Amino acid sequence: MAVNLVWYVSYGSNMYADRFACYLAGGRPEGAAREYPGCRDTSPPSAVRAFEVAGGVYFATESPVWGGGRAFYDPALPGKAAVRGYLITAAQFADVAEQEMYREPGTDFDFAEVLANGRHVRGTGRYETLLHLGDVTGHPALTFTAPWSSADVEHVAPSGGYLRMLRDGLREAHGWDVARAAAYLARCTEFWTPPQVEAL
Repeated sequence: MAVNLVWYVSYGSNMYADRFACYLAGGRPEGAAREYPGCRDTSPPSAVRAFEVAGGVYFATESPVWGGGRAFYDPALPGKAAVRGYLITAAQFADVAEQEMYREPGTDFDFAEVLANGRHVRGTGRYETLLHLGDVTGHPALTFTAPWSSADVEHVAPSGGYLRMLRDGLREAHGWDVARAAAYLARCTEFWTPPQVEAL
């Protein structure tokens, strides 16, 4: 199925625009231990918007980039997840997803299954399950997450640096103050309290 533009829905550290820019144009985000090669097309997003989707965010596995747990999205969790959408090309979305798997960009995706069924498990990797979260302004809103659910995996404490990036991304995207962003993130993990996240 031919798809031109999609909303890449970020629920983690890519909500922070400067960090996401490194996935598009290449570079090393502040505080990260890895440099990203960037997309084949380094153009900035056509549009950016903040919204919420049903489900929740949790932290699991171990990030070599940040240390501590990574953010994952589970649509079956109660509540709402605060996200940021970037309107980019389908090829850019594929390149971003490949970089999240520490692979070189350059592989185009077939979106037929995820658009037809709402979910496409491309592989067993931590960010190889594509989800269709509906359409926004006539374009599909897509994200990637793990093939497992929140209940199926051990939760891991995220690092302070990673949480700070998420916190600042929430503030930038949604216009929240520090206290509101900290309270939201503390609800996503049992390892941090709102005052601790606020103080980062």
